[in-house]
Amino acid sequence: MAGSNAIRGARVGSGPMGEKDHGARAERIQVSYWDALGNETVRSFAADVAPEEIPEQIDSPTTGLPAGRDRENPPLLPKNEPYKTHLAYVKERRTPEEAEELLEAALQKLRQRRGTARASA
Repeated sequence: MAGSNAIRGARVGSGPMGEKDHGARAERIQVSYWDALGNETVRSFAADVAPEEIPEQIDSPTTGLPAGRDRENPPLLPKNEPYKTHLAYVKERRTPEEAEELLEAALQKLRQRRGTARASA
């Protein structure tokens, strides 16, 4: 006859806590979060969680945007930098004087490294 490790009459998973204290039957509070597009996400937390442990913002699962608890003032949409064309990069280029200074500074660093490498060899 095959035996089991379970004690006769004991239910698997039962412990010092009652069933109402864990799992689907635990007391829960529901908190609503809204993103910038007006989507509502409802999250539930255990009733005994301290209010300061409930996060003020989450990422909305529907849009991926930040969502806050204030319906009237949800977090703003993140700013996306527009794609820069080659012409925009050309307009940002340094002046020839700045370019010469950068080149000279880079050459000085290389000369210093080369000098220390020859001295140690």
